Order: sequence, then structure tokens, then C-alpha cells
Amino acid sequence: QVQLVESGGGLVQAGGSLRLSCAASGRTFSNIALGWFRQAPGKEREFVAAINFSGDSYYADSVKGRFTISRDNAKNTGNLQMNSLKPEDTAVYYCAARRSWIYRTSPNEYAYWGQGTQVTVSS
Repeated sequence: QVQLVESGGGLVQAGGSLRLSCAASGRTFSNIALGWFRQAPGKEREFVAAINFSGDSYYADSVKGRFTISRDNAKNTGNLQMNSLKPEDTAVYYCAARRSWIYRTSPNEYAYWGQGTQVTVSS
């Protein structure tokens, strides 16, 4: 089992920045791929970014160049640095994990989820 706890959400003006963190406990963190997803009201959960054990990362087109995903295997943490935020980035953001060396972009591929953290970007 892997337990995930997100933090760092909040309210920010358009153009601002936030840094989300994901603290993991339980299973060894190093052989787990991490993903960040988000869900806005009335919409499906969508992929934001993912990173594998070796640090290879992948981003949704909507956040590429603005968001940066990272991880610290020694501290069992993952982070999502969000810059140049837009109102359309408003959503509940979730950290997710899968037991694999490889990341995926579908939420169905992730077995472990955090409780989510609200990000609100005002115009």
C-alpha cells in the first residue's frame, strides 16, 4: 500500500505561482511512478504531469512550459511547481502513484490516490 497526502493548494491571482507537494508513505517510493491529475467541477479527471523513478517526465499540452514536476526519492516526496497560473487551471489537484517504473497518463493506471487539494486561480 502507498498512502499519499497532498498539500500546497490555495487561492492565487492569474499569473501567480503555487507549489503542490505529495508526501508518500508505505511502500518503497523509488520504484513507483507519480502522476498529478486535476478535476474541475462538472468535468472528468484529467492528466497534468507524470514522472518516473529516473526522473523522466511528461506533461499535458495545456501546462507544458508552465508546470514542472519533480520528486525526491530520499524524502518520499513529489512536487508540482505551477507558474503563470490561469483561471482555467482552477481544479482539485490529485497526486497519484502506480507500482511501475513507467508513468502513464490515464487515471485508470494509478492505484493509489491522495485526497486532493484545491487550487483556485482568480482572474
